[in-house]
Amino acid sequence: MPEKITIENLNAWFGTKQVLHNISLNVQENRITAIIGPSGCGKSTFIRCLNRMHEVVPGAKVSGNVLVDGRDIYKKNIDPVDIRRCIGMVFQKPNPFPTMSIYDNVAAGLKLNGIKDKKILDRTVEESLKKGALWDEVKNDLNKSGVGLSGGQQQRLCIARALAVEPEIILFDEPCSALDPISTSKIEDLMLELKEKYTIIIVTHNMQQAARVSDYTAFFLYGKLIEFGETNEIFKKPREKSTEDYIIGRFG
Repeated sequence: MPEKITIENLNAWFGTKQVLHNISLNVQENRITAIIGPSGCGKSTFIRCLNRMHEVVPGAKVSGNVLVDGRDIYKKNIDPVDIRRCIGMVFQKPNPFPTMSIYDNVAAGLKLNGIKDKKILDRTVEESLKKGALWDEVKNDLNKSGVGLSGGQQQRLCIARALAVEPEIILFDEPCSALDPISTSKIEDLMLELKEKYTIIIVTHNMQQAARVSDYTAFFLYGKLIEFGETNEIFKKPREKSTEDYIIGRFG
């Protein structure tokens, strides 16, 4: 498969504290890449650097290169808003817009982009909710509040909202940590379906989840990339002792 994202010598800071150190790896198109490692090792910061969300934190800075389809997203003439449209993000805690209906949650990004045609909005909302595996559950309640849904439904609504603006890449930051096992299974099944059309990166603490859904796995420790490769290799025959120790639960 072709490479979708090329990361070269990525460093990140919060003020004077360096949290990522010279990260280099390639993300394959239409594959799921899992980022694993203990709390505080830089996983979430790493994916926030991939859609230029890290820089919105006061005092935060980034160095290095992030290329999407060969284009460096940190070049001065690149609009971060365009990058975030191309690279969607789903957060740890479901965050539907509380004052909006289910319909308006999904349509929000389209409206921000200037789309007002009701037929286009209706079609995109339906398609996105179907892609988010939520349409059948909410199609008769589109005018109800998004926060009235269950936690798992809210997370799938957030996925549908991300899909509505037609990204090429979706970043998932611990998307199932607040969900029950049934909702988690639905999100995992959904990710496996979505990789047919999208490139997916997921940060997870759940080793079983990484093993179930990902094609590639990167192990981070103390802000450094310790090991990266095909998930089967990382889990069955890790090259580094610290990777093995983390996977079998010696620390983390």
